[in-house]
Amino acid sequence: MAAIVTNKFRHNNALQFFESFGEASPSVYYLFVGRPQPFSSGAGGGTDSAPPTPLDNVEDELMYFRDMLAAKKVTSSDVSYVVPRHDWTTGTVYDYYRADYGATVNSATVTTVAGGTDMFSTTTKFFVRSSASNVYKCMSNNGGAASTTEPTGTSTSELTTADGYVWKYMYSLTATEVSSFLTTDFMAVHTDATIAAAAVDGAVRHYKIANGGAGYTNGTYSTQTLRGDGSSGTFTVTVSGGAVTAVVAVGAGTGYTFADCKIDSISGIGTPSTSAIVTPIIGPKNGHGDDAVEELGGFYVMTNTTLSGTAGSGDFVVDQDFRRIGVVRDPFDFGTTTICSADTRSALKSITFSGTPGSFVNDEVITGGTTGAKGLVVDFDSSTKVLKYIQTQWTGVDANGDETAFAGTETVTGAGGASGTIASVNNPEIAYYSGDTIYAENRVPITRASDQTENIKLIIEF
Repeated sequence: MAAIVTNKFRHNNALQFFESFGEASPSVYYLFVGRPQPFSSGAGGGTDSAPPTPLDNVEDELMYFRDMLAAKKVTSSDVSYVVPRHDWTTGTVYDYYRADYGATVNSATVTTVAGGTDMFSTTTKFFVRSSASNVYKCMSNNGGAASTTEPTGTSTSELTTADGYVWKYMYSLTATEVSSFLTTDFMAVHTDATIAAAAVDGAVRHYKIANGGAGYTNGTYSTQTLRGDGSSGTFTVTVSGGAVTAVVAVGAGTGYTFADCKIDSISGIGTPSTSAIVTPIIGPKNGHGDDAVEELGGFYVMTNTTLSGTAGSGDFVVDQDFRRIGVVRDPFDFGTTTICSADTRSALKSITFSGTPGSFVNDEVITGGTTGAKGLVVDFDSSTKVLKYIQTQWTGVDANGDETAFAGTETVTGAGGASGTIASVNNPEIAYYSGDTIYAENRVPITRASDQTENIKLIIEF
């Protein structure tokens, strides 16, 4: 059975994810960072220079919580649809919009410049970003010539540049979109209301000659009627040397989903020995610019989260590194079934010492003198006497192989010899293993500092 999952399905999934941030009862997403300990063969595999690929299984999802450091809420303003970034570059042959990539015309498959059959492939370049951060869709590439004139302007009408290219202005990137959602490979996409209002459903403004035919009578045949299920489409045909050399739209018409020029039926054009094959290029549903997100393949969503110093009054520790980022949906506050709502949540367990504890060092193993509990130091603040730690299957199990909680007023000793007496043991703010981890990425270590800001951009492709 032949079947296909369409690009519209991908767009719908992106739409549902994007809209979930702003619904009346929205899903709540948190970006988290974790894994302060190095990757190694004895601790999950990989190395810091070659991190292991996360596995899509239950074990890995549970592991993410055991070495999670902190999480920050992703708000609706932190999210945007994005599409592949194609900056206009002189000398490039750009693809032009067609509704029938992959179809067979004149015994040949309609392909892109790169030979693909998918208009939304990352190698298909049928739209560009200009130096002014305007985005244009290519309507005609002048018969496959190189583009040498950068498109400019924001007219609702098509723009013809000196190199023979025809462009359709779609939208302009805002200052926020440039600063927050522009990367080397992707850029924000949105629909311009003015352009959308001017869009015409089923219009035909361009024609592609696949075969000019032979044996026609030379001349210009003006204002011919476009056949099909739309109305008011008209065009002019030029015949030279017995072949059709140009077909130019006069009236774009409206409402076409299929169309035919019927060249051989034009009065006075003669009886050809070989019939011309001309394809009317029908615009997308509701017209060019009606929905820029869908028209340009916006089945990517970018999240942009900024971590600054000790964000969340110390929830995000500094002078420590992390090797994992991820996104968890609808996690709970610790000890409850209430979905988190705070801007940040600490995922670390902690100990508050009494008296004057020694100086514990990040990444050393600590041991409880009574319980035998073990943990890995993530952060120690000598002024507050608070030590934050994680317990994993590699660094948080006692001599019996169990994860044991620190307790009471026992003495905790670090591998380097520092010690202190527990005044209290404190829970994390986020409930372990709650919610659904929908994204995880292992990467080379990133060391945080108090005067440092991390800007984490995730591109999710549907």
